[in-house]
Amino acid sequence: MPVYYSEETRLFEIRTDRTSYVFGVNGKGTVQHVYWGERVEAAECIDMLKGRSHSSFDADVDRETEEFGGWGGSHYAEPGLKVEFGDGVRDLKLDYEGYEIAGENELTVKLADRHYAFRVDMHYKVYPEHDIIERYVRVRNDEALPVRIEQAMAAVWSVQGLPDYRMTHVSGRWAGEYQLRRTVLSEGKKVIESRRGFTGPHANPWFAIDDGKSGETHGRVWFGALGWSGNWKIVAEKSTFGHLRIVGGINDFDGAFALAPGASYTSPVFTGGFADGGFGAMSRQLHAYERAHVLPARQLRKVLYNSWEATEFDVQADEQIKLARRAAALGVERFVVDDGWFGARNNDRAGLGDWQVNPAKFPNGLQALIDEVKGLGMEFGLWVEPESVNPDSDLYRAHPEWIYRFPTREGTQLRNQHLLNLGLPEVKEFVLGFMTELLAKHDISFIKWDMNRTVTEPGSAPEGLPVWQKHVEHVYEIWAELRARFPHVEFETCAGGGARIDLGMLRFADQAWVSDNTDARDRLAIQEGFAYAYSPSVMMCWVTESPNGFNGRSLPLSYRFHSSMMGGLGIGANISKWSDAEMAEAREFVALYKEIRGTVQEGELYRLEPLGRSNLAAYQYVGKDGAESVAFVFLQSQHFGSAERRLRLQGLDAEATYAVSQDGGEAVVRHGATLMGAGFPLTLRGDYGSTLLRLTRL
Repeated sequence: MPVYYSEETRLFEIRTDRTSYVFGVNGKGTVQHVYWGERVEAAECIDMLKGRSHSSFDADVDRETEEFGGWGGSHYAEPGLKVEFGDGVRDLKLDYEGYEIAGENELTVKLADRHYAFRVDMHYKVYPEHDIIERYVRVRNDEALPVRIEQAMAAVWSVQGLPDYRMTHVSGRWAGEYQLRRTVLSEGKKVIESRRGFTGPHANPWFAIDDGKSGETHGRVWFGALGWSGNWKIVAEKSTFGHLRIVGGINDFDGAFALAPGASYTSPVFTGGFADGGFGAMSRQLHAYERAHVLPARQLRKVLYNSWEATEFDVQADEQIKLARRAAALGVERFVVDDGWFGARNNDRAGLGDWQVNPAKFPNGLQALIDEVKGLGMEFGLWVEPESVNPDSDLYRAHPEWIYRFPTREGTQLRNQHLLNLGLPEVKEFVLGFMTELLAKHDISFIKWDMNRTVTEPGSAPEGLPVWQKHVEHVYEIWAELRARFPHVEFETCAGGGARIDLGMLRFADQAWVSDNTDARDRLAIQEGFAYAYSPSVMMCWVTESPNGFNGRSLPLSYRFHSSMMGGLGIGANISKWSDAEMAEAREFVALYKEIRGTVQEGELYRLEPLGRSNLAAYQYVGKDGAESVAFVFLQSQHFGSAERRLRLQGLDAEATYAVSQDGGEAVVRHGATLMGAGFPLTLRGDYGSTLLRLTRL
């Protein structure tokens, strides 16, 4: 049983295959965190469950490690919950009231205020094989008056006993998302957050904690990821007494709301775990958990072609058919038409919101193009941006009141568009309605759902939760309903790149567009940071032009394909201009990718040589049954003549033998022990060289 409770010790233990998570009820009736890490005997940790006082200035030091806890009394750390009762009292005192165990892996711990009919249930769900725990809270108001909720976090995680605390997270911006950052935490708070209305490109709700000495293959790592696609906040607070408290949930900024009598509020899920095997083990645990319990997709990502870079807004049916024929000749499985197919959408200044097929661009209707695409053996996909509207559109002229706006403000235009107030029921029904009509009328198998601006002048929601929360909840509800109505359609989350990717959105999205930057060298850094937290099985990567339009960098076609084959492979270049030689080379890469994509998308990722350590970057995938492995190796630049490099592989069976081929050459046989110890010799030379090793267990 993964969940235990001892009446004698008043200790709870959540036990996974390799870890223990222990908390208990101390003598004050407070639920106090005790231990999180490698497996222990929980009963022998009883001495850690106790009150602690330092002085009148720190009367309740043990409250720094409260398992949840609200603001009130002598609690001064970042609170899990802050409220104001109907009589004006802003003090919250939560005591333990009991627990329930559901099945084998779910626990609910009940808290109640000492005076008011106000309750908090802490929920835990255990995934023992992944050493991962999901947490969330449900708050219920049984008072006769509304209770103002000023801050309601999803969970509080505690890490104790380290000499130093280092926090790993990602930062970035548009076209530079998922840049890895590491910060040693001193006393005080480190806050990562979004207040822009969505997950955001500037930070992501994932963190990892270690003692500053853990590496890719060794060391203890605590980690967490919040599943929320709107305003969020994660606070890592180190106290002067050596405790680290990580609080996360929906951002309290501009987020207070009234909880009506008899009403309840449920937070997002905040997932946490522990790995004793460094950051590589952490990533593999998260990836396996996501594939098994978060992601809706159960099939491999298809090779797609997107026509945006070839045509941009100049979408014409006959030109799309020509591109589709070229794509089919490469072995592409899904053809996607991007922006420009609807309304008066000839540029980004008009037409957004008018989701009718443009008759001038498609004189025989959209279905005629779809039939051509399907006749070539491919599925058809389409780009949409349902949450935004151009002022120059029929939708805006009919419903100017549907956008986010304050009455005395004109409203900010970003990318020549406004954002629809999705919190309004009529707007939600409009989006759900036109999407249902589009998918019911046409044989569409894939939707790329984009969002190209932040929330500004958010106005207000009609009732209940703040407008920030209502927007996200309605996005989730629309996606859930569309998936139920059209189970054959796959969906991609995109927000000007990777600005709406988190464990909340990934419960609905089959795949994710991680950045608009398709420069293959830049993508290595973006993809590496992304895969610290999220499975490569959802990571879409495109082969585009050289020189690249964003950086002007010229890269070989082989380098661009190798970079893009490390997730879901897509092609976005203008293939109408590719030479016969380029088409032939690309066809071979597509065929190779189809052979190895099961290993890439369902296997375990090992970062053999992360970027920045040397002039080499190398990543290995080991198939789920261990029968096949592939490694992608990239040489950024050559210095001071040639030198043999040996790549030490990981994750192999030391006793087994493997046939190893490099770029399809003649295979050699080596033992797993040799490949992991002495390594495999590489022959890369020059600038921006790359190679692919393929291993088959004999």
